[in-house]
Amino acid sequence: MKKIVFLTGAGMSVESGFKTFRGNDGLWENYPVEQVASHQGWEADPTLVTNFYNMLRKKLYDAGPNEGHRLIRTLEDRYDVTVITQNVDNLHEKAGSRHVIHLHGELTKVCSSREPYDSRYIEELTPERCEVVPGTQAGDGSLLRPFIVFFGEAVPMMEPAIAEAQKADIFVIVGTSLNVYPAAGLVQYVRRGTPVYLIDPDDVASGGIGNVTHIKKGASEGMRTLCGLIG
Repeated sequence: MKKIVFLTGAGMSVESGFKTFRGNDGLWENYPVEQVASHQGWEADPTLVTNFYNMLRKKLYDAGPNEGHRLIRTLEDRYDVTVITQNVDNLHEKAGSRHVIHLHGELTKVCSSREPYDSRYIEELTPERCEVVPGTQAGDGSLLRPFIVFFGEAVPMMEPAIAEAQKADIFVIVGTSLNVYPAAGLVQYVRRGTPVYLIDPDDVASGGIGNVTHIKKGASEGMRTLCGLIG
């Protein structure tokens, strides 16, 4: 069974009405990104950051996967599919995708602010219990913080993502500008000669790699085209 690896970004979730990353104006849901998605922002005002993600979480629970998410899931019937996503939403999982690597964390989870990746203190929230009261502590006594990779922090899931990219028979990029590193560097690990498809309505730099087919469409329409091309 051939292996398809997807790298998805903010454009994947736009049709679901969920903005998962900053716009060109440097704002995320009208907040400066540095205020709500950086370690400095967290240290300066953990209450504001906690409440921001509470708000975002409620919006996510009201959102559903779009056709693009669902088409990625249907490819699992014929391919070994791995999704590497820069998005913090769970829309791939809601669509039924079974192998999803979250590079930038998961909005539905909270963790220790001292050791964010200590599995003992990572908690999965539910739609019924999605609000974190500011000042709530994790099991290690530190403040409970969003399980999000803030700007400037290490990206621990890059290693497993690189391993998947290296095994791809087909590599597909959906809705990402390839400007955000280290995620944008994943395409450099794809084996030479592997077909690469880029689904994005805008012009995107391909990172200097060859063999790229650019499908200049949004996520859902682009995925329909892709499915027609690869069968």
